[in-house]
Amino acid sequence: MNYAKNILETIGNTPLVQLNKVTAEVDALVLAKVETFNPGNSVKDRMAVKMIEDAVADGRLKPGGTIIEGTSGNTGMGLALAAIVHGYKLICVISDKQSKEKMDILRAVGAKVVVCPTDVDPTDPRSYYSVSKRLATETPNSWYVNQYDNPSNAIAHYEQTGPEIWEQTEGKITHFVVGVGTGGTISGVAKYLKEKNPNIKIWGIDTYGSVFKKYHETGIFDENEIYSYITEGIGEDILPKNVDFSLIDGFTKVTDKDAAVYTRKIALEEGIFVGNSAGAAIKGLIQLKDEFKPEDVVVVLFHDSGSRYVGKMFNDDWMRERGFLEEEITKAEDVIKGHINKPLVIVRTEELVSHAIERLKKYNISQIPVIDTTGFVGSIDESDLFRSYVENKDIADKPIKDIMGKPYPIVDRNAPIEEISKLINKDNQAVIVDLGEGKHHIITKHDIISSIK
Repeated sequence: MNYAKNILETIGNTPLVQLNKVTAEVDALVLAKVETFNPGNSVKDRMAVKMIEDAVADGRLKPGGTIIEGTSGNTGMGLALAAIVHGYKLICVISDKQSKEKMDILRAVGAKVVVCPTDVDPTDPRSYYSVSKRLATETPNSWYVNQYDNPSNAIAHYEQTGPEIWEQTEGKITHFVVGVGTGGTISGVAKYLKEKNPNIKIWGIDTYGSVFKKYHETGIFDENEIYSYITEGIGEDILPKNVDFSLIDGFTKVTDKDAAVYTRKIALEEGIFVGNSAGAAIKGLIQLKDEFKPEDVVVVLFHDSGSRYVGKMFNDDWMRERGFLEEEITKAEDVIKGHINKPLVIVRTEELVSHAIERLKKYNISQIPVIDTTGFVGSIDESDLFRSYVENKDIADKPIKDIMGKPYPIVDRNAPIEEISKLINKDNQAVIVDLGEGKHHIITKHDIISSIK
């Protein structure tokens, strides 16, 4: 009989799949190493098990112990599978930019999930790096994995992923392209492949808001390059020890929008349902197309599954809100398509100013139209309201008609975007769209900016 003794024995030997449509403009054979075939649906299964095995072997992880790790979700899943099989507890510290699906999946496999803010410095006590380290010191019989600096991370890919790619391509691989986060995958695979053939080129995919590309090219760790970004699983605001820059031939950066758009393209054009970093890797590969020749064999690694992004990159509303959806915006109703069914928030002339303040806060908006029995008669803008309130705190109890501005212009739902843009200026922060049948909606400056491609 042919069977695995536990789920961990099914890790590895993932397939190489030729890409056809999504990389049509690349004049080379492009093969995807699809790591979603691992039981935890990501490449991280490999190194999660290796790190645990090595920690057990040298006594860092003891029987019944608690594994603690900061993770974007995928390493946590691999650790969870191994923890279940071997009887360990697991605490995953995750940043709040990661998808809800990742958090729910980790909880489903028994991990305790601690969520930390994304937009803080790595040394900030609230960062997921700092919280992970703190929990490791406070939790008895625990082991802090630290995938960023743990050498077992890269070793797993040197021992497994690299050899698989070499054998599957019969040694014909010429380029390896992969997103870089902890650095374990690119460094481990690169070390193995370059030992086999030093001429193989290794390309890292970075994202805007990350330090890798500039550091590789200049040796400068530029803190000005660090800012929050949406793309998951790649890029860093630190330099993990697992990133061996000497093995990497170059980096290219991919925008959040392009990463999201190409994540969807892979599913629609190849039938391969993979995650956000795969979209970044494919767009990066296309940006590098001049590096490839027709006879080249280019392997790109797909880290994880699209199932972890159904509420984000695979959700039209999420994409539309960020201006990532490739839709033609030509008229008023196109701009508000993502929230056209939401009721228009209004205030009445005789209501108190305090009511307008409450609604601005409750709905997180900046402008409110004012109505009376005749229709739209005025407007409330948060900046004007703030200035008035600073000058006179008693205005909160005054009627809105005493401080309201002029009413917003009203346009038809088919009004061209150019016409609307001209109407929004420093003196007029919004327009009202007449949807017909007595229904109206508002377009603000923010909506116009969000619609820019």
